[in-house]
Amino acid sequence: MTQPNSRREFLKTTGRVAAATTMISAAAPNVHAGEDSTIRIALVGCGGRGTGAALNALSVDNGPIQLVALADVFQRNLDSTYAALSGHNKIGAKVDVPDERKFLGFDAYRQAMDQLRPGDVVILATPPGFRWVHYSYAIEKGLNVFMEKPVTVDAPTSVRMLEINKQAIEKNLKVAVGLMCRHCRGRMEMFDRIQSGEIGDIHMLRAYRMAGKTASAAVEPNDGSMPHLHHQIKNFHGFLWLSGGAVSDFLIHNIDESCWMKNAWPEKAIAIGGRHYRENCVDQNFDNYAIEYTFADGAKLFVDGRTVPGCKQEFASFAHGTKGTGIISTASHTPAKSRLFSDQAMTKDKMTWAFPQPEPNPYDLEWVDLIDAIREDRPYNEVERGVMASAVTSMGRMAAHTGQEITLAKFMKHDHEFAPNIDKLTMDGDSPLMPNDKGLYSIPMPGLVKNREYL
Repeated sequence: MTQPNSRREFLKTTGRVAAATTMISAAAPNVHAGEDSTIRIALVGCGGRGTGAALNALSVDNGPIQLVALADVFQRNLDSTYAALSGHNKIGAKVDVPDERKFLGFDAYRQAMDQLRPGDVVILATPPGFRWVHYSYAIEKGLNVFMEKPVTVDAPTSVRMLEINKQAIEKNLKVAVGLMCRHCRGRMEMFDRIQSGEIGDIHMLRAYRMAGKTASAAVEPNDGSMPHLHHQIKNFHGFLWLSGGAVSDFLIHNIDESCWMKNAWPEKAIAIGGRHYRENCVDQNFDNYAIEYTFADGAKLFVDGRTVPGCKQEFASFAHGTKGTGIISTASHTPAKSRLFSDQAMTKDKMTWAFPQPEPNPYDLEWVDLIDAIREDRPYNEVERGVMASAVTSMGRMAAHTGQEITLAKFMKHDHEFAPNIDKLTMDGDSPLMPNDKGLYSIPMPGLVKNREYL
């Protein structure tokens, strides 16, 4: 099976980035809002995704652009990101980050953003639990923003992000959310074709991300070499307060692209899931999830996620209409290889349309679109869509973790916030989630804990 094309994997094969962005990007930039036309970038969160996002940003061929600051809570992340970007043969010259502009700690995001001018860009690529905190400061500084997905992990932060975003809109800040599938040209054309009725009314969608250990969010116990807070941040996929867990992090793209094709958000969800092979792992995830979403017209979206080695793997999304079907994406996020068929079996002889190959990489395109909007001073804000995709995904996760039917309206009014004091964390302080005397953390208990996802 073709392996997923993650940002971390993309770093290994970046030679094609410059060519793709040159082909797509506008040729002549307008003047930047600052003193010159150079867009300065600060990266907050130097993991694999942050490094990949910075690489994509610096590869856009639409006027001068420069990375000037890095921020993280781990020194090794600062060092590895700087080495990867400054030593890159195509974009290394655009990296100007001396040691005095490499910032460490929970307040590093402020120090990094302070190096920018209004109209510059900050990349927010920390675990999403911190997103609303960092976004608030970016708006205060008048910065354009690229934030990775998901953008929220629970209901209170979803509502908060929507409220905070009103200030960004008032300031005409350009804000992108890393749901790059929305920038895929093949999916865009497929959406237009579906909305024009080529496969009739959509009555069902299916989405799968069933992978092995590489996509697992299983976390081994803390061996005592680092504080619990640091251990959790290092393994953030395993803890709901940081990432929303495996559902929010791994399934959001498939859920988002499916809802896009339906052109609606589902109204409710029921779900199941369970832990089978966690053994001594201390994370809060299930090994598998099966979510059934229902839209206002009764149409269904079925989402299956699994992180169990040795099983059949599937990574794709499908749309079923009254007159035909569509393959939204195949085998990974990119290339999508979007196709339409006149039958339900999706046989090759009934294929009515396929997006031409090779197709531009959406990890590049989301940055091309953002930089173009900045240069041309066009309204550009993807936060509401990012919040809704995150909330719908969290709604499905909550349905699985509680064993209850969860409506979107009910979810958005829920008062359980995983980390209400996340903006007050310190490097030597406790985590919002501390282990018990056996070193274990609370895990979801469907049917027993019905109103929140853990005790």
